[in-house]
Amino acid sequence: MKVLVAIKRVIDPYVKVRVKSDGSGVETNNVKMTMNPFCEIAVEEAVRLKEAGHAEEIIVVSVGDISCQEQLRTALALGADRAIHIDMPSSPEPLVVAKLLRAVMAIEDPGIVLLGKQSIDTDNNQVAQMLAAITQRPQGTFASEVTLVSEESPVSESNGQSNAVLVTREIDGGLETVKLNLPAIISTDLRLNEPRYASLPNIMKAKRKPLDVITPDELGVAVTQHQEILDVMPPPERAAGVMVNSVSELVEKLKNEAKVIGAI
Repeated sequence: MKVLVAIKRVIDPYVKVRVKSDGSGVETNNVKMTMNPFCEIAVEEAVRLKEAGHAEEIIVVSVGDISCQEQLRTALALGADRAIHIDMPSSPEPLVVAKLLRAVMAIEDPGIVLLGKQSIDTDNNQVAQMLAAITQRPQGTFASEVTLVSEESPVSESNGQSNAVLVTREIDGGLETVKLNLPAIISTDLRLNEPRYASLPNIMKAKRKPLDVITPDELGVAVTQHQEILDVMPPPERAAGVMVNSVSELVEKLKNEAKVIGAI
């Protein structure tokens, strides 16, 4: 079984984000970039499936300019077998990404598609659901546990043929487990696993692993933007705090200045 993992290049979550002076977006020049944390979890889960004998090949795919290849090489160093770079000037909106992934799926025919539940930059949380809708495949979102199963046994053997997957997902009321027939699409949540670090030997090996570059035209996908960013602005700065000398003074300020408590 093949596992296809979609990853995205984003600003490092530990870097302070700065808005461009013209308000057209956030500054990315000379800013540390990394793989989206949720995508790292998806790559780790794919590697674990392969280590358990459930997957034969892991393919990672990313959409964007040539800089995306840095994150694809990172995924290869973490255990992926080969990479696909869909080359285009900028990262498109979620529906276009879903259509591009559908075209890749038609070529690769993966048994499982893993995606991070959302990216930390646009925070849309849409691609996995859109991809499931346009491919008519079952989906399990916000996965905190993934277990491959077969019809004969609740838990398949490592060398058995799995035809379904149990996905435990986090919902407002607790945990929900759904059974999906393969092929299926799964989006990963934070508590699914703890991503590993790439070792130096694997980083060197990743440089020799295949990385194919294709364009949307080669996949037969027309890139049409339906959304336009009008303005990007930083959040308002918080006012400085003040020290109070007593509880009564604190209550007075909360009631009359902050107005977060009513009259007592």
